[in-house]
Amino acid sequence: MNKKVAIVHDWLVTNAGAEKVLKAILEIYSDVDVFSLVDFLDEKERDVILNGKYAKTSFIQKLPFAKKHFRNYLPLFPKAIESFDLSDYDLIISSSWAVAKGVKKTDKQLHICYSHTPIRYAWDLYEEYTANLSQPKKFFVQQTLKYIRKWDLATVDRVDYFIANSKFVQERIKQTYNRDAKVIYPPVDVERFSLHRQKEEFYLTASRLVPYKKTKLIVEAFNVIPDKKLVVIGAGEEFKDIQKIAGKNITVLGYCDDHIMVDTMQRAKAFIYAAVEDFGIVPIEAMACGTPVIALNDGGTAETVVDGVNGVHFKKQNKEDIISAVQRFETLEFDAKKVSQSTQSFSKKRFKQEMMEFINLKMTDHK
Repeated sequence: MNKKVAIVHDWLVTNAGAEKVLKAILEIYSDVDVFSLVDFLDEKERDVILNGKYAKTSFIQKLPFAKKHFRNYLPLFPKAIESFDLSDYDLIISSSWAVAKGVKKTDKQLHICYSHTPIRYAWDLYEEYTANLSQPKKFFVQQTLKYIRKWDLATVDRVDYFIANSKFVQERIKQTYNRDAKVIYPPVDVERFSLHRQKEEFYLTASRLVPYKKTKLIVEAFNVIPDKKLVVIGAGEEFKDIQKIAGKNITVLGYCDDHIMVDTMQRAKAFIYAAVEDFGIVPIEAMACGTPVIALNDGGTAETVVDGVNGVHFKKQNKEDIISAVQRFETLEFDAKKVSQSTQSFSKKRFKQEMMEFINLKMTDHK
């Protein structure tokens, strides 16, 4: 493609699901410029995601305490994302779960937004984010989110085409923005998470240890079933609390390198996930290993986990439903090879092909 391409990503601070999408897009369009509110990647993450590149950042990068507390500058995010001058580019691809979709463009430019979700804390998680705040902080946050929602809707027309990372997000884009979206599932490195048939007598959960992931709830459930072993992988604000409440049947490993994560996923009898995810890459990685997934029947895992085929669903985010799902799982038999085969439609090769086909089609239409 002899076009000048800009890729806009909300922020670069870690290697999570959205960054896996960014990495795959950069493998399609290597000679591009990346824009991000901030770029605080360490060198290892930079090599993995950006192939050693540095993103072009906004003024927030240089604000006091931005490295640890850039999210405190949320009221400035709209102004910061609009400060990027992208007028020299033919194609803008935004990788957006917050404000990246709001970049400014001209009528001659094509802007395709790969939407991980409309801004969750401003829309569907608004009550959760503001419920436990004290005054006047609650008032300030409410006013900020009200402003963010207003800005978010006002900038919808800056996007020519939306791509959603799941049917769940496709519905949220329609509900929030009244716009249609093409579903292209994110890339999962199913080859690295290879099939392993021999399973051991322990369950696994892995995620960032933050409240909405509900890892603490999974630990509380396994405290009630002490004959079942659970391994917890992840770091985050709930790490110490989870470590404190974990029973003798629960091993809390904290952060683990990739090779430990893959090895543990391959050996686990099942992977447990209780979050409402927009898509959820980690459960797919587990299934690629031939490890069935016990997951909430909501959000992305309602689409990717098929009850009785590659895992088991539970209905509600509570201990009782998780325990019942584990007990039901124990009565079923799963073919590790079939579980692994169910993930092939989420491969990185498939993602890159679908993205290229969609973008090339829209670029042709835009001429």
